[in-house]
Amino acid sequence: MTKHKIYTMSVSKVYPHYVTKAEKKDRTKEEVDEIIRWLTGYSQEELDAHLEQGTDFETFFAAAPELNPSRKEIKGVICGVRVEEIEEPTMQEIRYLDKLIDELAKGKAMEKILR
Repeated sequence: MTKHKIYTMSVSKVYPHYVTKAEKKDRTKEEVDEIIRWLTGYSQEELDAHLEQGTDFETFFAAAPELNPSRKEIKGVICGVRVEEIEEPTMQEIRYLDKLIDELAKGKAMEKILR
């Protein structure tokens, strides 16, 4: 079985799209970073280093200091799939992040996003 191409894609390649999506809805890069830090446990310095190094998504989530246990409360549909039903762990982590960025872009309050 071949890996989905998102696994080998660098986070830094997708990150600007997350920021652009947020900024189009009057949200900020800082809020995007806060979401990523909340989800993964990375510090801002660690996040910046991964973005600078071009770390791929698979490594980014595998190396995360502490995946937030509350992420399991993230529910809903992203890319036509319910995030809570995704069986492959790395893909589920990626989709959790996508869902949180979506919620940010839809104007949801940070307190609600960061369950």
